[in-house]
Amino acid sequence: MKKAVYVYVFNTLADWEIGYLNAEIHSGRYFRKDREPLRIITMGNSRKPVETMGGLKIVPDIVINEFNLNDAAALILPGGNTWTDQIHDGVLALAKTCLDTDIIVAAICGATMGLARAGLLDQRYHTSNALEVLMTVCLEYNGEQYYQNSPSVIDGNLITASGVAPIEFAANALMKLDVFLPETLDAWKQLYKTFEAKYFFELMRLTQ
Repeated sequence: MKKAVYVYVFNTLADWEIGYLNAEIHSGRYFRKDREPLRIITMGNSRKPVETMGGLKIVPDIVINEFNLNDAAALILPGGNTWTDQIHDGVLALAKTCLDTDIIVAAICGATMGLARAGLLDQRYHTSNALEVLMTVCLEYNGEQYYQNSPSVIDGNLITASGVAPIEFAANALMKLDVFLPETLDAWKQLYKTFEAKYFFELMRLTQ
């Protein structure tokens, strides 16, 4: 079973957009009892430290050419301010390889612009911060007929999300990774969307 979730890290990475997802993958606290742990591997264009939008310093575990297709369960692409820059061309090429080989690619906020620029949204249902943004910022984009006005969208092994939907993004990624029981995932999502304590106690009951 594939056990690695690769998280692409770079300067201006939007920390909060992947916070819910990273925490649940790393802790495994609500995983199904029959599901093996997953490990997060941070991946950069070099091993030099990067600084997130929140000012956190991250030293990548590996560089892009060390990505292991045979061990990869997912590639996570966070948002950030630089996704229209050529510096991300390497990871966008890797994203295409992942999509072609049934590895999950989960992109949120600005990362969807990178996918659009690379032509990876032209024939897949997807979302972003707004259709108008994709059409204005990404002149290469030709996927408007596949755009969905939704917080997060799944099409096969591709997950996309708006930058204001980190909970929906995490829930869809956790569902595709098949690490939560359906009822656990529902309780988890409802807890963070409604703030009602009953969903916390339901989580505790389901994961004892």
